[in-house]
Amino acid sequence: MLHLLRRHPFAVSAFFRHSLVLTYAFPQRVLEPLLPPGLVLDTYRGCGFFAIALVQTENLRPSFLPAAFGQSFFLSGYRIFTRLASGAGELRGLRILRSDTDRRVMLCAGNLLTHYHYRLCRAELREGPEEIAWCVRTPRAEADLDVSVRLANEPAPLPPGSPFESEKDARRFAGPLPYTFDYEAETHSIVRVLAVRSNWNPRAVEVEVRRNTFLDRAPFRGVEPRLANAFYLHDVPYRWMRGTRVPLGR
Repeated sequence: MLHLLRRHPFAVSAFFRHSLVLTYAFPQRVLEPLLPPGLVLDTYRGCGFFAIALVQTENLRPSFLPAAFGQSFFLSGYRIFTRLASGAGELRGLRILRSDTDRRVMLCAGNLLTHYHYRLCRAELREGPEEIAWCVRTPRAEADLDVSVRLANEPAPLPPGSPFESEKDARRFAGPLPYTFDYEAETHSIVRVLAVRSNWNPRAVEVEVRRNTFLDRAPFRGVEPRLANAFYLHDVPYRWMRGTRVPLGR
């Protein structure tokens, strides 16, 4: 009955001190095999999109508890932009492939209460007046990452080779989206989790990605990843609602 517990059984609140999202464009054929029943790719001009989110999280706790009971930690999430057909129409959201955290308590709680596939990592954040940088190390280098962000006052242009025509188009794939989705095989259902945020106004930034080993693995190996956008924001409250099960037709 573990699957009943992994449906995000209560609302969760947190504060994002820093948040960076790197979105890569891939041919649809690369990403489609990674989706479970019920979900389809969210596309733009024939491309599917895979994103890596890096978040310095503070005071994460069940929403019924005060902030003093929260946990602070690093979190990375590897996800695909997807759509779910429902009675309310087509919903946009994210399918989580992997999550990393540098706190063992978050590893255990995350894998007990969600489908987000938490792994333990070592993470270092370096902050400066004009740049911040993350260095993430994982066992067997499964998802090592070295990335720096230039904190300019003006929004950066889109990366060279981005498929997006404008920043407005790119923002639709900046994440996070209103929902995250995952498949519950025991009941042939999708678990849908709604995110609620305020003051969410990320800005386009220039990044340098020196190491990204997750994209060295199948099915990405052999396909040249295209950085489609990079967005950064800081100091925002965030909340996930209790999960909802959406049965799929047979």
